[in-house]
Amino acid sequence: MSSKRTLQILIAALLTVTQQGIVAQAQEYPTRAITLISPWPAGGANDTFSRLLGAELEKRLGKPVIIENRGGAGSTLGVAAAARAAPDGYTLVAAGTASLATSVTIFKKLPFDPTKDFAPLALIVQVPFVLVVHPSLSVRSVPELIELAKQKPDQIVYASGGSGSPHHLLTELFKSMTGIQMRHVPYRGTAPALTDVLAGHVPVMFSDPVPVLPLIREGKLRALGVSTNARLAPAPDIPPLAEAGVPGFDVAGWGMIVAPANTPKQIVKRLHGELKSIVAQAEIQQFLKLGMIPVSSPSPEELQHFINSEIERWSKVVRQAGVAASQ
Repeated sequence: MSSKRTLQILIAALLTVTQQGIVAQAQEYPTRAITLISPWPAGGANDTFSRLLGAELEKRLGKPVIIENRGGAGSTLGVAAAARAAPDGYTLVAAGTASLATSVTIFKKLPFDPTKDFAPLALIVQVPFVLVVHPSLSVRSVPELIELAKQKPDQIVYASGGSGSPHHLLTELFKSMTGIQMRHVPYRGTAPALTDVLAGHVPVMFSDPVPVLPLIREGKLRALGVSTNARLAPAPDIPPLAEAGVPGFDVAGWGMIVAPANTPKQIVKRLHGELKSIVAQAEIQQFLKLGMIPVSSPSPEELQHFINSEIERWSKVVRQAGVAASQ
């Protein structure tokens, strides 16, 4: 037998053993703790549904699910960490609009490729945003905020969960569509931004509903409008911005769980099924509806197309808002 033929047989045997090992590993999965990265600080919508899903996954998989908050750079730091992790199903990330869609147009360079570096597992929620102001600001409606901002261009400041975050992008879109100027103060996530808004240091913010609705009910913040045409189930009295003075404003974020690319298909299929079943539970639906919109996830293959289409859709929003990176 020629040395070339011998080498071919050895390579084929090695590939067979490797494939069998991958299949066996996937069938045994999981054998240890799983890390679910929430790429925002604790307290926001992403952190909320990450912890909810993590607790339910623990019950179903029989292994600990550790929630790791890695905020920074509009969620891209935590998502980049997941992209670099081993594709074995033990590192997942709760990615969303900021990291997988808007970041492509906002940043010149990303430490990952949203279309190539991840295996989508399940779409979990859509996330509307609420435009809130501190009560010390003398406005009670969207038209009054617009009028005040026009009287004091660049004197009103607004908070966001970071440059490139949905909070930032929605406010820039709001400015673009109303012809006003406000100054941006970025923070490392929803919670620290909301802390300063609550203290009156920064009077305006688009916030995810989960942390802000109790503050609105207590009168600590004033809601002017919600970013979607659909009203929030737990706060139907908050008008859509499209009805409150900004015709055509209809924007929501979303959140999904993804794994590193090349994660074994058996593990992707298992996690997709578990996550979809979790979100379908009545008690989970009821909890998520307190500030988000639960989603019945498409298949992992369809989610890949969804990410591509969302990059294109959000690029138009980013450019309209005037925050696209110069090429």
